[in-house]
Amino acid sequence: MSTKDFIEKDYYKVLGVPKDATDAEIKKAYRKLARENHPDANKGNPKAEERFKEISEANDILGDPKKRKEYDEARALFGNGGFRPGPGGAGGSFNFDLGDLFGGGAQGGGGQGGFGGGIGDVFGGLFNRGGAGTGTRTQPRRGQDIESEVTLSFTEAVDGATVPLRMSSQAPCKACSGTGDKNGTPRVCPTCVGTGQVSRGGGGGFSLTDPCVDCKGRGLIAETPCEVCKGSGRAKSSRTMQVRIPAGVSDGQRIRLRGKGAPGERGGPAGDLYVVVHVDAHPVFGRKGDNLTVTVPVTFDEATLGGEVKVPTLGGPPVTLKLPPGTPNGRTMRARGKGAVRKDGTRGDLLVTVEVAVPKDLPEEARSALESYRKATEDTDVRAELFQAAKGA
Repeated sequence: MSTKDFIEKDYYKVLGVPKDATDAEIKKAYRKLARENHPDANKGNPKAEERFKEISEANDILGDPKKRKEYDEARALFGNGGFRPGPGGAGGSFNFDLGDLFGGGAQGGGGQGGFGGGIGDVFGGLFNRGGAGTGTRTQPRRGQDIESEVTLSFTEAVDGATVPLRMSSQAPCKACSGTGDKNGTPRVCPTCVGTGQVSRGGGGGFSLTDPCVDCKGRGLIAETPCEVCKGSGRAKSSRTMQVRIPAGVSDGQRIRLRGKGAPGERGGPAGDLYVVVHVDAHPVFGRKGDNLTVTVPVTFDEATLGGEVKVPTLGGPPVTLKLPPGTPNGRTMRARGKGAVRKDGTRGDLLVTVEVAVPKDLPEEARSALESYRKATEDTDVRAELFQAAKGA
């Protein structure tokens, strides 16, 4: 908005008060209008947000006796935007561009006798904006990100699950409707003029922007701080959400859920929710990436002579694997499509490791058979290759 617009704008009309209104009347009108048009009370209503900005802007000028006096004098000087020439000029009033008068135009505006800085430099102190066109902006603020943790069973992590999460975060204070003011009528911060940010020189012609210290980046200051939120406009809020954890998550994985964090301020977007997943161990199954693992005991004769072995699967019917004759202890076989769910919806495999079970007690008939087997194979040295390799190393 240009300085011309500021001068022509009738702040008394914005607040609905006469020009001779007292300070108390101006304050009362501002509080009433600010409460009715505050963004937190009119979410998703851009007209109310724009109206709230106009009301705050008007109060910033008329609520300050010095600024109000300068504003009245400026409007009287320029006749509500129309320059009124003296008796020597043409009668009546006519509109003109204030920038042409003060703003370094082609007619010597940049010379020694001109106002090279433009009209904004002339009235910058009046409107506390440091130049034309910056305007008062109570910017929307994004809500904070929240981090939570959840513990899933092994099966829930593989198949996915919907779990309740109870979270505590900062939300608009219910006691003051998020205004930070006990009466619901905060004023625009004079330091940052409602932007929530201040600029400082960074050297080399650059400027750096920092959050305003006086209003803590809110752009508003509570005249009567709310007792609950201490003027911040934010208070702790607890809520329970049903969160869907996708299938195939792994232990320690961090999941981002957009827009599920703390609510924003003044129409700003909500933050994100980050969920750190912990997975309990399973007594039978393990996991390697998208594959599940299981160790299956087999008998000596199954490993030696071969055979068919039933293998359990996670949450499904068992599968049958065929052991070839002479299967060594520790060999891993693969049951395709019986593993964890991948991102594309397909499943990994089930890796089955064979472990030859050694019985602790044997029936007499079985013991006699094994002794006969030992005698039949006593000339076979199964460790010969081991010692040969040890010598050659």
